[in-house]
Amino acid sequence: MKSLKVLFLALTLTFVSNIVTNAQEKAAEATSKVNKLTVLWYSGDQMVAERVALMYTGVAKQYKLFDDVSVIIWGPSAKLVAENKEIQAKVKEMMGLGIKVNACVTCANLYGVSDQLKALGINVDIMGMPLTSALKAEDTVVLSF
Repeated sequence: MKSLKVLFLALTLTFVSNIVTNAQEKAAEATSKVNKLTVLWYSGDQMVAERVALMYTGVAKQYKLFDDVSVIIWGPSAKLVAENKEIQAKVKEMMGLGIKVNACVTCANLYGVSDQLKALGINVDIMGMPLTSALKAEDTVVLSF
């Protein structure tokens, strides 16, 4: 009876070990496929910009957490960038790291800030399709703030 319990325990441990190993392999495979980060930044709140959206985006690029890092300025964040010198400095710093910074032209026009964003070196263009492509891409993570 004791040997039967030992055999059952050994088989159970082997089975559980195989499940864990397979799960780890699948997780590693999925992680290796994701190599792009697109941040959809729409908050007009300075604290959200400084302490969440721009901070994480900068760290992701600086520490090579992703091969490709980009930001889409959308909605109220366009006005924040255009009017706030501290945020402008952080955006320029990010661009210096190689982060692609784009702004939605429709949003920028609605806030009347297209020229200010362009003067900062930000690409102001139609962003609906690039966002949709990022959302559908298997190799891209989209975060929104």
